[in-house]
Amino acid sequence: MSVPPPPSHPENEAALVLFSGGQDSATCLAWALARFGRVETLGFDYGQRHAVELECRATLRDGMATENALWAQRLGADHTLDLAALGTVSDTALTREAEITMNENGLPNTFVPGRNLIFLTFAAALAARRNIRHIVTGVCETDYSGYPDCRDDTIKSLQVTLNLGMDAHYVLHTPLMWIDKAQTWELAHQLGGETLVRLINRESHSCYMGTRGTLHAWGHGCGTCPACQLRKAGWAQYMAARQHV
Repeated sequence: MSVPPPPSHPENEAALVLFSGGQDSATCLAWALARFGRVETLGFDYGQRHAVELECRATLRDGMATENALWAQRLGADHTLDLAALGTVSDTALTREAEITMNENGLPNTFVPGRNLIFLTFAAALAARRNIRHIVTGVCETDYSGYPDCRDDTIKSLQVTLNLGMDAHYVLHTPLMWIDKAQTWELAHQLGGETLVRLINRESHSCYMGTRGTLHAWGHGCGTCPACQLRKAGWAQYMAARQHV
């Protein structure tokens, strides 16, 4: 099945953003708000150890709406789906109290098998009910933990499968696929200036351990888990680059 190209006037269409409450998904939300006429958000509660990320979603949505009148008009409904079954069948450091280590297959034990495949399938099902064709996700294979369901080939294949299986014309957008964390911060700056960067830095959550409290230069987190290490390094690179702008 061939999928039509994105419309020439996306402001006339709606988008659904997979919105966890983390840095990447918050940047994707801003990216979508800058392009589409109506933007809805979707979060998943699957028993993750860092469920505190879900509590960050409302603050981020409110902050973007407060700072940008056009985005406030475009921001639509928020949805949260209970996927407790995913946490039940997964034996990972994201769904169990376990030390974060590397598995024999070279993947960290934070990898939840099938997570993004399931997320995007449920997103497509919701999009069908909400009459939405565009689905936005923050997956990336440039600066990530090696998860196979974050790869560009996976997303492209899933887009074909969803369209075949649902007789639809979904477009899965991955605005962060080929950029690293420093470039993700820079994208946020391009979209909303220092105000948006500050909002995402202070209010989003990436730490796998669910640690919040002390606000580091790069945001909240334990500072040692893979997510924190990527975020911290990306922030340092971003700040170094901004000094030369």
